[in-house]
Amino acid sequence: MRKKRESIAPDLTPLIDVVFILLIFFIVSSVFKKEELALVLDLPSSQAQALEIKEKEIFIELSSDKLALFGEEVSLEDFDRQLSKIDNKKRTIIVRIDKNVEYQRVVKILDNLQKYDLNNLSLVTKKD
Repeated sequence: MRKKRESIAPDLTPLIDVVFILLIFFIVSSVFKKEELALVLDLPSSQAQALEIKEKEIFIELSSDKLALFGEEVSLEDFDRQLSKIDNKKRTIIVRIDKNVEYQRVVKILDNLQKYDLNNLSLVTKKD
C-alpha cells in the first residue's frame, strides 16, 4: 500500500496569478505625471512655436491667489528664499501664468527673478 503524499505548502500558482493581475491593473490604471505642475491655470493663447529645452528647468506657476515653484505651492517669501539658492543662473525658467492674473503680481515675480540674475525665461501659452 502506497502512502499518500501530503503537501505542506498549498499550490501557490493561483495566488501568484492574482498578484500579477493586480500589479498589471495598478500599472495600467496609474497616471504618470509629465511635469511638475501644481496649479490649474487658464493660459493665454498664442501662435508661438514650441520650444525644446535640454537642461533642467525651473518651473514657476502663478495664479491670481497662488504661487508654485517646482510643482509645490510656496509663499512669496519662500519663493524669494528658494530663488536665492539657485546657483546656475543660465537654467531655463518656465513660467506659467494664468491669463486673469493682475499685471502687478506678474511684475513682482519678474522682479524677484531679476534680483537673482535669472533671466532665461520662457512663458508658456496654449496653442490656438
